[in-house]
Amino acid sequence: MTKFTLDDLDAIIAARAKSEDEKSYTRKLVSKGVAKCAQKLGEEAVEAAIAAVREDREELTAEAADVLYHLLVVLNVANVPLGDVMRELAGRTGQTGLEEKASRPEE
Repeated sequence: MTKFTLDDLDAIIAARAKSEDEKSYTRKLVSKGVAKCAQKLGEEAVEAAIAAVREDREELTAEAADVLYHLLVVLNVANVPLGDVMRELAGRTGQTGLEEKASRPEE
């Protein structure tokens, strides 16, 4: 089995976002801007949550893939490198989730 990573997917999205390929879904989605990309991410997240509640593993797997794809598209359009997100996650591993949440500034 080939090891496919989020970095691989991120690179594919970046290349397709800049491509001239009229048949590229990624290019078409990116051209609609961050609001449309974020809307698609939200839709896919809801579908993943519904699949989880239904305990439909196959559907959840497919929807989780959609969520990851659309999240990386949003990051691309918003000019937030995946590496920055990964560093943020890595920085959180030294404390519990509750400690991390408590350290966030109040809104």
